[in-house]
Amino acid sequence: MERPFTFINSAMSADGKISTRERKQVRISGDLDFDRMDELRASSDAVMVGIGTVLADDPSLTVKSESRRAARKADGREENPVRVVVDSKARTPIDADIFKKGEGTRVIAVSRSAPRERVKVLDEMAVVVVAGENKVDLPELVVRLKEMGIDRLMIEGGAGLNWGMLSCGLVDEIYSFVGNLIIGGSSSPTLVDGPGFEENEIMGLEFVSCERMDDGVVLKWSVNAAQTFD
Repeated sequence: MERPFTFINSAMSADGKISTRERKQVRISGDLDFDRMDELRASSDAVMVGIGTVLADDPSLTVKSESRRAARKADGREENPVRVVVDSKARTPIDADIFKKGEGTRVIAVSRSAPRERVKVLDEMAVVVVAGENKVDLPELVVRLKEMGIDRLMIEGGAGLNWGMLSCGLVDEIYSFVGNLIIGGSSSPTLVDGPGFEENEIMGLEFVSCERMDDGVVLKWSVNAAQTFD
């Protein structure tokens, strides 16, 4: 299967939570890590999030650094990477920041069960990709993105999308900033949620690097989907 090189980038608390039980965004990292994330965005052809992240956080997913945007344009690229929302039921608000802020292509991935009127509205604001019956078929989607010229794909969550991409074997690397705070809560989202792997299916990772940053550390892992732990 031809697909983009794909990596997840996320920040989590020392106990592995990415937001509170109310699904409210929490500032976990500092300015240095935000700059690192901005560089990763600038180096990517596309940034992808799930609809839950759009509804909870309303991110613009733009490159913040003016010099990085200028460098992208000098290379003949749009100043922001393609912004992709995985949105099975076409719930992306028309006033979402991904539509209001920054130049560049937007892609909304929907399933065939999405309401036609909603799809029609979004089709006027973005490239709509239909993949899957009741929910977006992620393997089909990444193949379609590759066909659109996307070779490097950054995943910025949330936990459900992270699970979907990992469980389908569609992720190559993971960057995780681990911050100096505890959030707690059995219902607070973690880096990867979903149903989870059974014991004989647990996915292996290969350690790449660890760097101290702000008041935490950035861990980089290579995903080894073939390695499981019995």
